[in-house]
Amino acid sequence: MSYNVIALLMFSSMMLLLLTGKRVFGAIGFVAVAAALLLWGDGGSEIAFSAAMKLMKWYPLLTLPLFVYMGYMLSESGLAEDLYRMFHVWMGPVHGGLAIGTIGLMVAISAMNGLSVAGMAIGASIALPELLRRGYDKIMVTGVIQAGSSLGILIPPSVVLVLYGMIARQPVGQLWLAGVFPGLMMAGLFVLYIAIRCRLQPQLGPALPEEERRQITRADKFKLLQAGIIPVFIFFSMTGLFLLGYTSLVESSAVGAAAATLAALLKGRLTRKVMEETLRKTLAISCMFMWIILAALCFGAVFDGLGAVRAIESLFLDNLGLGPWQVLILMQLSFIVMGMFLDDTAMLVIVAPLYIPLVGALGFDLIWYGVLYTITCQIAYMTPPFGYNLFLMRAMAPPEVTLRDIYVSVTPFVLIMVLALILVMIFPQIALWLPELHYAQ
Repeated sequence: MSYNVIALLMFSSMMLLLLTGKRVFGAIGFVAVAAALLLWGDGGSEIAFSAAMKLMKWYPLLTLPLFVYMGYMLSESGLAEDLYRMFHVWMGPVHGGLAIGTIGLMVAISAMNGLSVAGMAIGASIALPELLRRGYDKIMVTGVIQAGSSLGILIPPSVVLVLYGMIARQPVGQLWLAGVFPGLMMAGLFVLYIAIRCRLQPQLGPALPEEERRQITRADKFKLLQAGIIPVFIFFSMTGLFLLGYTSLVESSAVGAAAATLAALLKGRLTRKVMEETLRKTLAISCMFMWIILAALCFGAVFDGLGAVRAIESLFLDNLGLGPWQVLILMQLSFIVMGMFLDDTAMLVIVAPLYIPLVGALGFDLIWYGVLYTITCQIAYMTPPFGYNLFLMRAMAPPEVTLRDIYVSVTPFVLIMVLALILVMIFPQIALWLPELHYAQ
């Protein structure tokens, strides 16, 4: 049996196991270890052991639990809710102002947590009921929360970019810096769309009533500003120390975790329940990601041993005669199709052993491609019929928001994301200028 057929059998077996509902890391790890043992006998077990040791020795992986802890501490202690109340009061007088403020909230949550599910949970539980109560169009605001929460996997500290950096063997710091400007650009495009649409159709996003605005004094505004600025200050102090070179990436994540805990303590919200919930969720998320990385490393090692990457490169470039850009576009389209059924980590683990070496062989920058992959994941999250964010929103939204409303709501935001993806593909410096500027110093 040829190595190409073996690689195809591995890939199809893995997909079959995933369709049965097995856990991602279990399906991928089982196929990898079984294939290694069948191909190379008892010595094949060394592949899994070597992958485990590589994971345990990778020092930057410490950023993962620290940043997840920071995000959950801010969320569970209610500091993130303070931030939304600040946006609510300060942006209320503008048509669509609360929706714009919600995008601002999502950017801030993304900069604190690195997971889209955290932004979705906060947006659906805090922002959505308030927006509906204020008379905002349910379809528009449902799309706003889904699109805003997807920024969590692009704006640093993105957990997805940490996983990509681990699997692609690329510096996480450069990947995070590469995600800053595309993430802010996308958030800006969302805000521009909301502002223009609410200007043309004011009934979609009514301004805060004048009598209610009069009840809010200047002192109240500044008090809310002071409360809401704490999470933002934590983020900027953490990233500022890193960018100025005072702390390493891991030290920066420790600063963020410590600052979030201290802020909760000073606000009198560091209760036993908050600490227990934060630690429990941090442990669950961190262990899940570590198992996934371990399975990915093992699967990738077996694929490398089979020479499957070189075979696929030969198929696309020699047999089919496709150019580098055509191959790249096909890869992005395959991500969108897979995203209808799988989450971002599963997609990355499944195709990383094939795509990442191929991207490098085609002459593309792997830091730039990490941003492309992440934006494509954002699009896939929101693409019907089975986009990940669509069903998260269905589970969290009130009964009056139907599945049809959720599907319709994402259309303009998906188009905006596609525009952002095209811009980053045409102009790679949108992603690369910041890491090049910082690391050239």
